[in-house]
Amino acid sequence: MMDVLNLALPFFGLIFLGMACGRFARIPDAGLAWMDFFVIYVALPALFYRVLAQTPAGELTQLSFIVATTLATFAAFVVTFGIAIAVERGRLRVATIIGLAGAYGNVGYMGPGLAVSALGTEAAAPVALIFCFDTLLVFTVAPLLMTMAGHHGKAGGDRSALATAGLVARRIVLHPFIVASVLGVASAAIGLQPPVALDRLLQFLQNAAAPCALFALGVTVVARPVDAVTIELPIAIGVKLLVHPAIVLVLMSLFGPFAETWVYTAVLLAALPTALSVFVLARQYDTWVAEASSLVMYGILVSVFTVTGLLWLLKAHLLPLNIFG
Repeated sequence: MMDVLNLALPFFGLIFLGMACGRFARIPDAGLAWMDFFVIYVALPALFYRVLAQTPAGELTQLSFIVATTLATFAAFVVTFGIAIAVERGRLRVATIIGLAGAYGNVGYMGPGLAVSALGTEAAAPVALIFCFDTLLVFTVAPLLMTMAGHHGKAGGDRSALATAGLVARRIVLHPFIVASVLGVASAAIGLQPPVALDRLLQFLQNAAAPCALFALGVTVVARPVDAVTIELPIAIGVKLLVHPAIVLVLMSLFGPFAETWVYTAVLLAALPTALSVFVLARQYDTWVAEASSLVMYGILVSVFTVTGLLWLLKAHLLPLNIFG
């Protein structure tokens, strides 16, 4: 158990350190913007590219794994969205944000560092695949449902369905994580070896990715309002931290068999708390903003216990690879 605590607490410690600094330092948001830029456009893309480029190309084409994990995320969304539609009496915009909160975990900031530290470098390939296709799912579902609700965001004005589809496609295709992952897969496929100096630079950036991302996450979360609590908040947190990983385990059993590292990585990423991107989407569409901020904050606090418990199961090899035997 001590090994698990030694693994989990530094990750959550970085988040809480970021929260403490954000609470007491009172540094203008411009400084955080540069940190976010470094994490999103430099450090994490370097991590995805370098690890994927060193992964055998055959491991990156597991269609059954992609289907299982993406379907699990969609199932978690449907469960949370359905509950929210009933509770909110048909308010589609609010239900969409709540549905995303129950399905889209922090696979960008927390996922790579935690999974690789807990399960080894073999976890990088499934992490990248899950991130790519979860992002594709989320940033397709959100604007489409908001379009159906007749709302297109504060800055965007009214758009046709075709214009919205084009905007969604551009955001997905040009996302730095997606670009880095595609380049990494291409490098693995052709056996490209970067020059030593460039590879060392990428390694430096890779090592900086997790600490900077987690610290920035803490600072960002604590700067948002956290006083809005509704009945949907514990529901969404419960689905995200408990139901989503259970769905993943069921679908991995149905679509498998998969290697232990791939199963454990999928379950671990599904158990991560709601991504800060859900708050960003709530703010973009001016819907459930304060509540989304509170949900992200409380989700992180609860996940200290749930993720640590799951890590103990994984490190002790107590999680079955196939629940159907």
